[in-house]
Amino acid sequence: MAAIRWPLVVRRTHKWIALLVGIQVVLWTATGFYMVLVHIDTIHGDHLVRPPAVRRFEIAGLYSPALVAAAVPGAAEVRLDQRLGRPIWRVQSPTGVSAYDTVSGRPLRDLTAAEIKAEARKLFSGDTGIVATTLLTVPIREMGGRKPPYWQVEFAGWNRPTLYLGPTTGELIAKRHLLWRGFDFAWMLHIMDYATRSDVNNPLLRIATWSAFAMALTGAWLLVWSFPKRKKKVKR
Repeated sequence: MAAIRWPLVVRRTHKWIALLVGIQVVLWTATGFYMVLVHIDTIHGDHLVRPPAVRRFEIAGLYSPALVAAAVPGAAEVRLDQRLGRPIWRVQSPTGVSAYDTVSGRPLRDLTAAEIKAEARKLFSGDTGIVATTLLTVPIREMGGRKPPYWQVEFAGWNRPTLYLGPTTGELIAKRHLLWRGFDFAWMLHIMDYATRSDVNNPLLRIATWSAFAMALTGAWLLVWSFPKRKKKVKR
């Protein structure tokens, strides 16, 4: 029976593993470099909006929030908010967000496209104009699991800055831009979750990780084995 030639076995194992996961290792390196190179605050898009203005409202004489909650089936939260510079009762329920007048207690209609544009201009820190305003009723990739409807307001510029606003309150929901979209794509390649881009413990990633570890281990063995061995001097 022929003896096992371990260097040959390890070399072939290392070669085939490298062929299988080598591209992914390169992707891990490239995407990791991108995620480190661009500051996380830039990715979050904090520079796209102005700091929120602090407003004080007189709460004496406001319509009772308990009566508002009673008028909304399954109301989970009622809180004082603002819309177009005026106080409102913001109600969260299983059907979504609704707004009520703080004086009369009457439900308020959703904001119009013109009102959304005006609110977006106040929020946006840049000086470019709006190129598109769209009310989305179907979920889109860059909003993750957030359910529509929401307004998408896109501004001019190489970075394609985009604000997402709530149709009822006009509140800022999300900030997106070209660098964020690049980060999102890099994150997908990095964690190997091509569906939801959120599962950092998926089977494909675990297989690739352990394969890369095996590649590194066999490579280290080959490196050590390749060093010349010192021959013992023969005593005469």
